[in-house]
Amino acid sequence: MVIAGLLLFDALAATGSLAAGIWIASTFWQVEPSFTPYVPFLPTLLLVRILTLRHYGLYRLRGAFRYSDDLLGAFKGVSLGCIYGFVALLFFHRGILDQPLFLSRVVFVCDWAIMLLLVVASRVLLRQAQSWARSRGYGLIPAFVVGVGEEARVCIAEINESPRLGYKVLGVLTTDERTADVPDTIEDVPVIGTFDELPELARALGIKEVLITDAQLHPRRIFNAMMNAGRKHHLNFRVVPSLFNCLPEKTQIEQLGSLPMIQLFRDPLSGVNRFLKRALDVVGAGLGLIVLSPVFALIAIAIRRESPGPIFYRQERVGMDGRTFQMLKFRSMYADATDEIHRRLMVETIKYPARANRGTRGKPLYGKVFNDPRLTKVGKWIRRYSLDELPNLWNVLKGEMSLVGPRPPIPYEVAEYQDWHRARFNVKGGVTGLWQVSGRNRLTFEQMVRLDIYYIENWSLWLDIKILLRTIPVVLRGDNTY
Repeated sequence: MVIAGLLLFDALAATGSLAAGIWIASTFWQVEPSFTPYVPFLPTLLLVRILTLRHYGLYRLRGAFRYSDDLLGAFKGVSLGCIYGFVALLFFHRGILDQPLFLSRVVFVCDWAIMLLLVVASRVLLRQAQSWARSRGYGLIPAFVVGVGEEARVCIAEINESPRLGYKVLGVLTTDERTADVPDTIEDVPVIGTFDELPELARALGIKEVLITDAQLHPRRIFNAMMNAGRKHHLNFRVVPSLFNCLPEKTQIEQLGSLPMIQLFRDPLSGVNRFLKRALDVVGAGLGLIVLSPVFALIAIAIRRESPGPIFYRQERVGMDGRTFQMLKFRSMYADATDEIHRRLMVETIKYPARANRGTRGKPLYGKVFNDPRLTKVGKWIRRYSLDELPNLWNVLKGEMSLVGPRPPIPYEVAEYQDWHRARFNVKGGVTGLWQVSGRNRLTFEQMVRLDIYYIENWSLWLDIKILLRTIPVVLRGDNTY
């Protein structure tokens, strides 16, 4: 609700600052600009400004904050938002509409100054309100502290003394089984269990943050906890810098009182990012189903004429958060085909990669059976060009999949997964993905998973668009398939 209010305020502020800039320029500088040329482009102008503000953290409400960070973020966000917006406006009018557009420097400066003033004022008032609420126990993030050493004591003391940090420590977890020398409380916070009990305790107490202060905790245990509990219970993990050797590529360092904390696990697609990705999915899948409908019809006729059986094939797949769904594909096999061959291949590929099918060029082919006898003639052709996967667009439209993401596995594949492989379930499965355009099926399973994790950690709308564009020539060439 607060973020929605900020978005509305910023949209009104952006519109008002532009109108005020035009009025000031026409009143005091005898400039005669008009607001009319801006009206058709106003939604895009507002979107650009709001996205730049979001990029610099102006909609982040959780956790600790600094006024200096907000001021710097407001300056960068407003400045770049104004520049990008006016550049896009010029391109729209002169490049697309081929119409001249009068842009006064006075309008630009006044618009920027008023927008900056309004954004800074709104964030100062917001932080004042947050500080007041937190000092009275409202809006605090329930957290666990892991460890019973001096770092844990300092961390809890800082949080207790500074409610503005935004945390409320509900319990302390030991890294191993509790021994006699472990106190019952640390800074009046009870020691309630061990790190291995994190999933159950987090669910019971509604925990949202895990602050790890024990440098002796093995990185593998942290990673397993992130995979098993992080996404499932929407937990964020932060560690002291002495645990630096377990960091993923994309991290964020924040100050928690006097202690620097490194955030390990964040939902890669939350808030505006989730909305943008879903918007791309709906538009892309909807247009794809309409534009490709003649192709659908031709493939359906070919399948029906060659062999008896249904046109479409439904297969259980594992999607986001480990939930299963029915993935829709064109049938490429004979109706009585079984999955036993593929099941054996996948077990070898995941558990025993050295014994896995090497293909025709001595390279592993993930998920592909060489000279598969189950395929029909039409099936071989549509698989070569990935046309059997076109009905996946319906799964995208339903919200079960995304246009871009890790390829949804079959349940018997997941049964062979190690804990770190399950990071693939942090986002929706995709029709295409980073590994598909980085070698298609000629990658090992671990290479594929690493590319999926890289995609998740470094997601951006532009990355999705680039992957979609790179998918087209790869599919048209029928690269790296049997």
